[in-house]
Amino acid sequence: MAKEKQEEEMGEMKEGGEERTSKTSGYRYWVRGTMQGAAPEPVPYKLTAEELAGNGKPACLGSTWNQAGTWEEKVLSSWAWNRVKELLPTVEPVEFEGGTARVVEVTTCSGDASLITVRQKKKVGYTLEIEMKYSANVKQGEEKKDFEGKMKVPEACYGELDDLELDVIVSASDIKDSVQRKRVKQTLMDMFLPKIRRKLEDFEAELKER
Repeated sequence: MAKEKQEEEMGEMKEGGEERTSKTSGYRYWVRGTMQGAAPEPVPYKLTAEELAGNGKPACLGSTWNQAGTWEEKVLSSWAWNRVKELLPTVEPVEFEGGTARVVEVTTCSGDASLITVRQKKKVGYTLEIEMKYSANVKQGEEKKDFEGKMKVPEACYGELDDLELDVIVSASDIKDSVQRKRVKQTLMDMFLPKIRRKLEDFEAELKER
């Protein structure tokens, strides 16, 4: 039965195709007479500039090599230090009874800042320690005296600016009266803190866009 079935199939192949013989081995095989319905051979296609740039896919976050957007960390500490040094001296001067004060410069800024891309989502983080120099003009008795001092943000962290703290140093050599010195110190803390916080909020917004 197997032999009869094989002969029957060979007969069908002869009816619908042609017989060919391999030149190297003499092996005989059959090819169907029609190729309708078969997949066409691939044709070379030149990509456009747009297709080369994006290949029709939406832009991915992170570096070009990380198109899958799995995990990537970008260290932005140096940028953060420089940006804080640019932003904080632009804090508006404060005026209070008997004096004025302004931020002169950021003397030191240290810590870490980074941008992490995970599964096409950005996560930013930073922890900074900031020291500033301020100048003040305060009335003492019948005269006004100019002096400089230091302010320090012990720790500024992403998402925790509501808990920001500011230390102000007023030297006894600049304001000899201890009561007035304490009052000026507290006034500078209360007035500068919200202004510095707003500048750091601007810094956070810029960090997210890096």
